[in-house]
Amino acid sequence: MDTTVLERFLKYIKVDTMSKPEQESVPSTGIQKDLAKILEQELRTMGAVDVKMDDHGYVYGTIPATTDKKVLSLGFVAHMDTSPAYSGKDVKAQIIRNYDGGVIVMNRETGLSMGPEQYPELSNYKGQDLITTDGTTLLGADDKAGIAEIMALAQYLLEHPEIPHGAVKVGFTPDEEVGRGADFFDIPGFGADVAYTVDGGALGELEYENFNAASAKVTVHGLSIHPGSSKGKMKNAILMAMEFQSMLPVFDNPMYTQDYEGFFHLDHITGCVETAVMDYIIRDHDMEKFLAKKASMERVAAYLNQKYGDGTIELAMKDSYFNMKEKILDHMYLIDLAKEAMASLGIEPVVVPIRGGTDGAALSHRGLPCPNLCTGGHNFHGKFEYIPVQAMEKTTELLLAIVKKFADFSQE
Repeated sequence: MDTTVLERFLKYIKVDTMSKPEQESVPSTGIQKDLAKILEQELRTMGAVDVKMDDHGYVYGTIPATTDKKVLSLGFVAHMDTSPAYSGKDVKAQIIRNYDGGVIVMNRETGLSMGPEQYPELSNYKGQDLITTDGTTLLGADDKAGIAEIMALAQYLLEHPEIPHGAVKVGFTPDEEVGRGADFFDIPGFGADVAYTVDGGALGELEYENFNAASAKVTVHGLSIHPGSSKGKMKNAILMAMEFQSMLPVFDNPMYTQDYEGFFHLDHITGCVETAVMDYIIRDHDMEKFLAKKASMERVAAYLNQKYGDGTIELAMKDSYFNMKEKILDHMYLIDLAKEAMASLGIEPVVVPIRGGTDGAALSHRGLPCPNLCTGGHNFHGKFEYIPVQAMEKTTELLLAIVKKFADFSQE
């Protein structure tokens, strides 16, 4: 596989595409369309057909089938936005050639560094070439690595029409990081029978289970009055917000959970005596436990309203996405073929539950079965994000191997 996957990745991460959760429009930030326009033009230039970018910034394209035999139409999807958790503007990437397995000094001015003592998985990449930033931004491998890998695949297939395959559909979405990436995805227009998101972590990861997810906004209405004359009058919204948080299960917290364990995550809090606002995310793989977590928040809100007066606690919850597992179980050949493709390349499949979600979860529930594949990256959403060049190249080979497996599978 040629090295254009690296060139593409370094180009794409230069484009700031951070999304914003508080915006209702899609895309939530207009800058995401800057990358969408680039991808649209690149697809046209390389010879893809049915290329378009819609008003919401979604980009679609097709690599035409090269066989007359009936073959499933296969899609690959990645998202263009980067997480609002950390800046993605003015990314200064650096390539650590032939990594020696020790501490990486990311920024000599600030002394920022990372090493295998902090991130043991770095030891797996001794001798490889690692891409990091200078620590002032995230890298953007989530999910510009997935975009680069899909685009490299598209170019390779279009340059090698002798490879028999069915129609390959590519789709790039905005706003995945804020839970709206699949909201306006045109599944009929996309035209794929099944698809994969390319939005995972380390090489070999393969995922078809994810959290059920909801967001919750807790608005606490207090009453401010001079503290010198406040007895029996003041209602401190900050303290009542703290009381709300203290009534949630202490160990149902991301810092104490792993694998299939769910949580309440207090993601943001602002406030004063008069008003306080807390933003939560609620997660659980098990639907029954997920519903129980939402019910717990309702009980806490009801109790505090009874204690401090109706309207003191205003709770607004909204479901974000659901576990794709129930939609994938009837299409487990997607997992089996991906495993076979990995085995053919000497990649060890690692089937793990996603402790988060992808566009694939929402797409699966909308009728397009769509498990998730690795990109090769690590430490997403923060300054210690990195990705091995060799992992991106291998992932691109994996996508090609899956396309070939599908051609053989569909002809059986």
